[in-house]
Amino acid sequence: MDIQEPHIHADDVLKLEDPAFTPANVCIVSGCGSGIGRAVSVAAAANGLTVAGLDVDDERGNETCRLAENMGGRMTFIHADLTRDEDIEAAVAASAELGAVRYLVNIAGIQHIDSVDNFPMEKYDFMQRLMLRAPFYFSKLAIGHMKRNGGWGAIGNMASVHAHICTANKPVYNITKFGLRALSQSISAEGGGRIRSFTVSTGYVKTALALNQIPAQAEQRGISPEQVVHDVMMGRSRVKEMMAPVEVANLFIFGFSRHGRYLVGGDMLFDGGMVLTY
Repeated sequence: MDIQEPHIHADDVLKLEDPAFTPANVCIVSGCGSGIGRAVSVAAAANGLTVAGLDVDDERGNETCRLAENMGGRMTFIHADLTRDEDIEAAVAASAELGAVRYLVNIAGIQHIDSVDNFPMEKYDFMQRLMLRAPFYFSKLAIGHMKRNGGWGAIGNMASVHAHICTANKPVYNITKFGLRALSQSISAEGGGRIRSFTVSTGYVKTALALNQIPAQAEQRGISPEQVVHDVMMGRSRVKEMMAPVEVANLFIFGFSRHGRYLVGGDMLFDGGMVLTY
Protein backbone atom coordinates (compact mmCIF):
# COMPACT_ATOMS: atom_id res chain seq x y z
CA MET A 1 0.00 0.00 0.00
CA ASP A 2 1.39 3.38 -1.00
CA ILE A 3 0.21 6.53 0.74
CA GLN A 4 2.41 9.42 -0.27
CA GLU A 5 2.71 12.53 1.86
CA PRO A 6 1.40 15.32 -0.40
CA HIS A 7 3.52 18.25 -1.48
CA ILE A 8 2.82 21.65 0.03
CA HIS A 9 1.77 24.22 -2.55
CA ALA A 10 1.59 27.95 -1.88
CA ASP A 11 -2.09 28.05 -2.84
CA ASP A 12 -2.89 25.47 -0.15
CA VAL A 13 -1.57 27.61 2.71
CA LEU A 14 -4.02 29.78 4.64
CA LYS A 15 -2.59 33.30 4.69
CA LEU A 16 -4.09 35.76 7.13
CA GLU A 17 -3.55 39.46 7.69
CA ASP A 18 -2.52 39.81 11.31
CA PRO A 19 -0.41 42.56 12.88
CA ALA A 20 1.37 39.96 15.03
CA PHE A 21 2.44 37.88 12.04
CA THR A 22 5.80 39.59 11.54
CA PRO A 23 9.42 38.39 11.43
CA ALA A 24 9.96 39.93 14.87
CA ASN A 25 7.78 37.19 16.36
CA VAL A 26 9.03 33.61 16.61
CA CYS A 27 7.04 30.41 16.21
CA ILE A 28 8.70 27.27 17.63
CA VAL A 29 7.63 24.04 15.93
CA SER A 30 8.65 20.58 17.12
CA GLY A 31 8.83 17.67 14.70
CA CYS A 32 9.52 20.00 11.78
CA GLY A 33 11.21 17.36 9.63
CA SER A 34 8.08 15.80 8.19
CA GLY A 35 4.32 15.55 8.18
CA ILE A 36 2.29 18.03 10.17
CA GLY A 37 5.36 19.61 11.76
CA ARG A 38 6.79 20.37 8.34
CA ALA A 39 3.49 21.79 7.11
CA VAL A 40 3.06 24.01 10.18
CA SER A 41 6.62 25.31 9.79
CA VAL A 42 6.07 26.19 6.15
CA ALA A 43 2.65 27.76 6.81
CA ALA A 44 3.93 29.86 9.73
CA ALA A 45 6.86 31.09 7.65
CA ALA A 46 4.54 31.88 4.73
CA ASN A 47 2.48 34.01 7.14
CA GLY A 48 5.47 36.17 7.97
CA LEU A 49 6.60 34.63 11.26
CA THR A 50 10.18 33.64 11.99
CA VAL A 51 10.12 29.88 12.49
CA ALA A 52 12.41 27.88 14.76
CA GLY A 53 11.97 24.29 13.61
CA LEU A 54 13.11 21.43 15.84
CA ASP A 55 13.84 17.83 14.93
CA VAL A 56 16.37 15.05 15.48
CA ASP A 57 16.73 14.54 11.72
CA ASP A 58 19.07 17.25 10.42
CA GLU A 59 18.63 16.40 6.76
CA ARG A 60 14.85 16.54 6.83
CA GLY A 61 14.82 19.57 9.11
CA ASN A 62 17.04 21.51 6.71
CA GLU A 63 14.85 20.37 3.81
CA THR A 64 11.87 21.95 5.58
CA CYS A 65 13.88 25.18 5.88
CA ARG A 66 14.36 25.20 2.13
CA LEU A 67 10.62 24.69 1.57
CA ALA A 68 9.83 27.56 3.95
CA GLU A 69 12.31 29.83 2.21
CA ASN A 70 10.81 28.90 -1.16
CA MET A 71 7.53 30.27 0.21
CA GLY A 72 9.31 33.54 0.96
CA GLY A 73 9.50 32.87 4.69
CA ARG A 74 12.18 32.75 7.37
CA MET A 75 13.09 29.56 9.19
CA THR A 76 16.01 28.29 11.24
CA PHE A 77 16.52 24.61 11.93
CA ILE A 78 17.65 23.59 15.43
CA HIS A 79 18.70 20.02 16.14
CA ALA A 80 16.95 18.80 19.28
CA ASP A 81 16.26 15.46 20.95
CA LEU A 82 13.05 16.16 22.83
CA THR A 83 13.71 13.43 25.37
CA ARG A 84 16.69 15.45 26.66
CA ASP A 85 15.96 18.43 28.90
CA GLU A 86 19.21 20.11 27.92
CA ASP A 87 18.21 19.98 24.24
CA ILE A 88 14.82 21.51 25.01
CA GLU A 89 16.42 24.29 27.05
CA ALA A 90 19.00 25.01 24.36
CA ALA A 91 16.37 25.00 21.62
CA VAL A 92 14.18 27.55 23.38
CA ALA A 93 17.19 29.73 24.18
CA ALA A 94 18.30 29.62 20.53
CA SER A 95 14.75 30.41 19.38
CA ALA A 96 14.64 33.46 21.66
CA GLU A 97 17.74 34.83 19.94
CA LEU A 98 15.76 35.00 16.69
CA GLY A 99 13.10 37.33 18.09
CA ALA A 100 10.23 37.37 20.59
CA VAL A 101 8.91 33.86 21.30
CA ARG A 102 5.16 34.27 20.71
CA TYR A 103 3.96 30.92 19.40
CA LEU A 104 4.76 27.30 20.20
CA VAL A 105 3.46 24.26 18.32
CA ASN A 106 4.00 20.84 19.92
CA ILE A 107 3.75 18.30 17.11
CA ALA A 108 6.44 15.63 17.57
CA GLY A 109 5.15 12.16 18.34
CA ILE A 110 5.32 8.48 17.54
CA GLN A 111 2.95 5.54 17.61
CA HIS A 112 3.27 2.04 19.06
CA ILE A 113 0.56 -0.55 18.51
CA ASP A 114 0.10 -2.98 21.41
CA SER A 115 -2.41 -3.93 24.06
CA VAL A 116 -2.11 -2.72 27.65
CA ASP A 117 -1.03 -6.14 28.92
CA ASN A 118 1.67 -6.47 26.25
CA PHE A 119 2.86 -2.86 26.14
CA PRO A 120 6.63 -2.56 26.77
CA MET A 121 7.25 -0.14 29.63
CA GLU A 122 10.38 1.29 28.03
CA LYS A 123 8.21 2.33 25.07
CA TYR A 124 5.63 3.76 27.49
CA ASP A 125 8.34 5.85 29.17
CA PHE A 126 9.71 7.07 25.84
CA MET A 127 6.30 8.11 24.49
CA GLN A 128 5.36 9.89 27.72
CA ARG A 129 8.63 11.80 27.69
CA LEU A 130 8.41 12.76 24.01
CA MET A 131 4.70 13.43 23.69
CA LEU A 132 3.65 14.85 27.06
CA ARG A 133 6.64 15.81 29.19
CA ALA A 134 8.43 17.62 26.35
CA PRO A 135 5.34 19.72 25.45
CA PHE A 136 4.94 20.60 29.13
CA TYR A 137 8.58 21.66 29.45
CA PHE A 138 8.52 23.59 26.18
CA SER A 139 5.38 25.37 27.39
CA LYS A 140 6.95 26.16 30.76
CA LEU A 141 9.97 27.77 29.09
CA ALA A 142 8.04 29.50 26.31
CA ILE A 143 5.55 31.05 28.74
CA GLY A 144 8.48 32.61 30.60
CA HIS A 145 9.58 34.34 27.39
CA MET A 146 6.02 35.41 26.57
CA LYS A 147 5.65 36.99 30.01
CA ARG A 148 8.90 38.89 29.59
CA ASN A 149 7.87 40.17 26.16
CA GLY A 150 4.56 41.89 26.77
CA GLY A 151 2.75 38.98 28.42
CA TRP A 152 1.02 37.45 25.43
CA GLY A 153 1.34 34.47 23.12
CA ALA A 154 -0.28 31.19 22.15
CA ILE A 155 0.59 27.50 22.37
CA GLY A 156 -0.95 24.94 20.02
CA ASN A 157 -0.81 21.23 20.80
CA MET A 158 -1.40 18.48 18.25
CA ALA A 159 -4.02 16.20 19.71
CA SER A 160 -6.18 13.69 17.81
CA VAL A 161 -9.53 11.99 17.72
CA HIS A 162 -7.71 9.85 20.28
CA ALA A 163 -7.98 12.80 22.65
CA HIS A 164 -11.76 12.15 22.54
CA ILE A 165 -12.15 8.42 21.97
CA CYS A 166 -9.88 5.46 22.61
CA THR A 167 -9.26 2.67 20.15
CA ALA A 168 -7.78 -0.71 20.93
CA ASN A 169 -4.03 -1.24 21.08
CA LYS A 170 -3.10 2.45 21.31
CA PRO A 171 -3.21 2.99 25.07
CA VAL A 172 -0.22 5.31 25.46
CA TYR A 173 -1.05 7.35 22.38
CA ASN A 174 -4.57 7.77 23.80
CA ILE A 175 -3.20 8.80 27.20
CA THR A 176 -0.79 11.39 25.83
CA LYS A 177 -3.39 12.96 23.55
CA PHE A 178 -5.92 13.29 26.36
CA GLY A 179 -3.08 14.78 28.40
CA LEU A 180 -2.38 17.45 25.80
CA ARG A 181 -5.96 18.65 26.06
CA ALA A 182 -5.52 18.94 29.82
CA LEU A 183 -2.23 20.79 29.33
CA SER A 184 -3.84 23.29 26.94
CA GLN A 185 -6.71 23.89 29.33
CA SER A 186 -4.34 24.29 32.28
CA ILE A 187 -2.21 26.87 30.44
CA SER A 188 -5.35 28.74 29.43
CA ALA A 189 -6.71 28.68 32.99
CA GLU A 190 -3.58 30.52 34.09
CA GLY A 191 -3.10 32.78 31.07
CA GLY A 192 -5.71 35.44 31.69
CA GLY A 193 -6.80 35.30 28.04
CA ARG A 194 -3.47 36.77 26.95
CA ILE A 195 -1.46 33.56 26.94
CA ARG A 196 -3.76 31.10 25.23
CA SER A 197 -3.45 27.43 24.46
CA PHE A 198 -5.55 25.08 22.35
CA THR A 199 -5.50 21.66 20.76
CA VAL A 200 -6.16 20.49 17.22
CA SER A 201 -7.82 17.09 16.94
CA THR A 202 -7.95 15.37 13.57
CA GLY A 203 -8.58 11.95 12.21
CA TYR A 204 -5.97 10.27 10.07
CA VAL A 205 -3.60 12.54 8.17
CA LYS A 206 -1.44 11.61 5.18
CA THR A 207 1.83 11.30 7.07
CA ALA A 208 4.47 8.65 7.62
CA LEU A 209 3.08 8.16 11.14
CA ALA A 210 -0.30 7.09 9.74
CA LEU A 211 1.26 4.95 7.01
CA ASN A 212 3.54 3.16 9.42
CA GLN A 213 0.59 2.12 11.60
CA ILE A 214 -1.04 0.10 8.86
CA PRO A 215 1.04 -3.13 8.96
CA ALA A 216 0.89 -3.40 12.76
CA GLN A 217 -2.85 -2.74 12.79
CA ALA A 218 -3.37 -5.35 10.09
CA GLU A 219 -1.40 -7.93 12.08
CA GLN A 220 -3.13 -7.10 15.37
CA ARG A 221 -6.60 -7.30 13.83
CA GLY A 222 -5.96 -10.16 11.38
CA ILE A 223 -7.12 -8.17 8.35
CA SER A 224 -5.54 -6.78 5.19
CA PRO A 225 -3.81 -3.37 5.02
CA GLU A 226 -6.55 -2.17 2.67
CA GLN A 227 -9.18 -3.12 5.25
CA VAL A 228 -7.26 -1.21 7.92
CA VAL A 229 -7.48 2.00 5.91
CA HIS A 230 -11.08 1.64 4.76
CA ASP A 231 -12.70 -0.06 7.75
CA VAL A 232 -10.55 0.98 10.72
CA MET A 233 -8.93 4.32 9.93
CA MET A 234 -11.70 5.84 7.83
CA GLY A 235 -14.54 3.55 8.90
CA ARG A 236 -16.13 6.07 11.28
CA SER A 237 -15.32 9.12 9.15
CA ARG A 238 -18.01 10.56 6.91
CA VAL A 239 -15.24 11.94 4.69
CA LYS A 240 -13.43 8.95 3.25
CA GLU A 241 -10.14 10.69 2.53
CA MET A 242 -7.26 11.39 4.87
CA MET A 243 -6.47 15.05 5.53
CA ALA A 244 -3.37 16.62 4.03
CA PRO A 245 -0.79 17.92 6.54
CA VAL A 246 -1.20 21.48 5.25
CA GLU A 247 -4.91 21.37 6.07
CA VAL A 248 -3.96 20.69 9.68
CA ALA A 249 -1.31 23.43 9.58
CA ASN A 250 -3.96 25.93 8.49
CA LEU A 251 -5.92 25.23 11.67
CA PHE A 252 -2.92 26.22 13.78
CA ILE A 253 -2.48 29.41 11.76
CA PHE A 254 -6.14 30.32 12.33
CA GLY A 255 -5.85 29.51 16.03
CA PHE A 256 -2.81 31.74 16.44
CA SER A 257 -4.32 34.63 14.51
CA ARG A 258 -6.50 37.50 15.71
CA HIS A 259 -9.47 35.44 14.51
CA GLY A 260 -8.74 32.82 17.17
CA ARG A 261 -8.76 35.07 20.21
CA TYR A 262 -11.73 33.23 21.74
CA LEU A 263 -9.96 29.90 21.34
CA VAL A 264 -8.86 29.71 24.96
CA GLY A 265 -8.33 26.14 26.12
CA GLY A 266 -10.57 24.84 23.35
CA ASP A 267 -10.15 21.99 20.91
CA MET A 268 -10.51 22.27 17.15
CA LEU A 269 -12.10 18.95 16.18
CA PHE A 270 -11.70 18.44 12.42
CA ASP A 271 -12.26 14.72 12.07
CA GLY A 272 -14.76 14.16 9.27
CA GLY A 273 -17.38 13.18 11.83
CA MET A 274 -15.48 10.30 13.45
CA VAL A 275 -16.23 11.32 17.03
CA LEU A 276 -19.64 12.96 16.94
CA THR A 277 -21.58 11.11 14.23
CA TYR A 278 -22.71 7.50 14.37
